[in-house]
Amino acid sequence: MPRSSTGARNHAWTDPDCPVARTLDLVGDRWSLLVVRDAMDGARTFTEFQRRTGIARNILSDRLRKLSAHGLLAQRTASTGRRLEYVLTDSGRDLFPVLLALRQWGERHAFEPGEPHSVLVDGEGVRVPDLAPAGADGTPLTADSAHVRKTGPNP
Repeated sequence: MPRSSTGARNHAWTDPDCPVARTLDLVGDRWSLLVVRDAMDGARTFTEFQRRTGIARNILSDRLRKLSAHGLLAQRTASTGRRLEYVLTDSGRDLFPVLLALRQWGERHAFEPGEPHSVLVDGEGVRVPDLAPAGADGTPLTADSAHVRKTGPNP
């Protein structure tokens, strides 16, 4: 049976050999990435996630459970000792470039020119520059210049 990087069993990978498909199986729904986004922005409690996203309680419970089961979030007792909170794991933090790429695509394609939207800034308050994937030699990568190499028993 296929397992995630955290060892959690997954009986129904969409495409077991494709990293993109497996990632989408784990976080490819609208709510999961918004929960991860808000965790990166400091949300910790069920109430904070619900307030920020407007998610229905049952859906939020499901997403928090799934993200925790797959090792993207960890539960811990809050400093008050009265409730649980959720914190990003290293795997969850590794989604930062994914969310950054989605944000930057959205800034370019999901808004009309001049339409206001939030902006991601660094610690100095400067807008985060656009991601620019590059090959090992520094040459810019595009959808036309990068290709998938199949591995495994039937490459």
